[in-house]
Amino acid sequence: MKNMEEKKILFINSGTSFMVNAVRKNLKAAGFTMIEISSTLSELEEHEDETDLYVFFLDGFVSEKSEILAELREVCTEKEKMLVLLGNPVELETVEKTIPAPLLAARFVRPFDMQKLVDELNHLLEINSDNSRRKSILLVDDDSAYLKMVKGWLMNYYRVTIVTSGTQALLHLADNHPDLILLDYEMPVISGPQVLEMIRSEYKVDKIPVIFLTGKGDRESVMKVVSLKPDGYFLKSASRDALLKGLHEFFEKRRYEMLHQKGVV
Repeated sequence: MKNMEEKKILFINSGTSFMVNAVRKNLKAAGFTMIEISSTLSELEEHEDETDLYVFFLDGFVSEKSEILAELREVCTEKEKMLVLLGNPVELETVEKTIPAPLLAARFVRPFDMQKLVDELNHLLEINSDNSRRKSILLVDDDSAYLKMVKGWLMNYYRVTIVTSGTQALLHLADNHPDLILLDYEMPVISGPQVLEMIRSEYKVDKIPVIFLTGKGDRESVMKVVSLKPDGYFLKSASRDALLKGLHEFFEKRRYEMLHQKGVV
């Protein structure tokens, strides 16, 4: 993660329009270092690792940018990049067909308040700086509305990466090692139990704790979940406070156990 003092962003745009120049001028005046690229796949791939915050000024040709949109979706998912979109309603709707709303850090509808953009980017960089010291959670669920809600609950306390399928979760784990996986029990194609089985069979990630998210709270359903021996489970109907309390207690207990194993306490 980047140091907050750098205030570095990747600014993706397609030219020198009045609005692009206005954004450029205001962000530079606010102390941001800008890496500017055009909306091409090759330039994005060349510069995508230079910062964690991207600002994409959309234009009327977003429907022709399928390659760069697919790459942005991947880096937001796999590399935890923060993407801010600037565009009109039609452009934003077009982009969100490829990049689901839960993956976006923020979206601004043109015309927008430039100071609000500056404030939001500063806020995102501050969160990102804090996140480098926080526990990381991989949240896996096929329900995008639930993903967005839970990420909003957790993002002030944990580093949260969201994926929408078991396949995406396994791909993420190929290059990342989160502190915890919150895994939806019922998903299409590859179910939660199948994902858990694959994780437990791979020695590089088999020790990562997995907590199931289940929508069924009856005794039979809960016993079925527990029989798979996850590291716990949460009901999807749990409130924000109940979920946060459960996660805080889980990490505190895990910290105690690790310290105890090392003979510290």
